[in-house]
Amino acid sequence: MSENVKDQEFVEYVVKSIVDNPDDVSTERTVDEMGVLLTLKVNPEDMGNVIGRSGQTARALRTLLRVVGAKNNSRVNLKIYEPEGSRQAHQERREAAQAQSEAPAADTATEDVPDPTSLDDLNL
Repeated sequence: MSENVKDQEFVEYVVKSIVDNPDDVSTERTVDEMGVLLTLKVNPEDMGNVIGRSGQTARALRTLLRVVGAKNNSRVNLKIYEPEGSRQAHQERREAAQAQSEAPAADTATEDVPDPTSLDDLNL
């Protein structure tokens, strides 16, 4: 195993361990004057697993990559590839689910029960 690709193999190993479609995980490694850039591609269904709640999983992965890079005297950055329009589609699905959860249920009709607005309406 070459010293140059340990970072790439590390990312693939970790990501394949946390996704539902490990066969769809791929990375592309490029090196320039800024250091190493790893571009990670996963199945769109696994994007949430890789990014994590509020980006915590992606942040942790980047932190670990900095450690691996420092051990090999290189600067390693991680870019998670997001297909065009996938963020918009995710937002639309989220809004649809929220609208569905806010819709009143059909079996909770309360037409026969009067809504007392004051103590005088209670006829006590």
